[in-house]
Amino acid sequence: MPNQPKTPVSRFRIDAELWQAFGDAVPDDTDRSDVLRRYVAYYCRRPGAKPPERPPAGPWSEPSTD
Repeated sequence: MPNQPKTPVSRFRIDAELWQAFGDAVPDDTDRSDVLRRYVAYYCRRPGAKPPERPPAGPWSEPSTD
């Protein structure tokens, strides 16, 4: 099958405002998927896995009051 991805797409539910804040907090040189994959590997105690570095506090740190 052409273009068979190495990993399947995984889905989960998350509050839209929190997902947006997470996207804002992720550094420009990476993406949310990379951060999540690294965290899951760390959470499962895979050899050599380290948690992703957290960014300093920013506007995404507090829930919106809209």
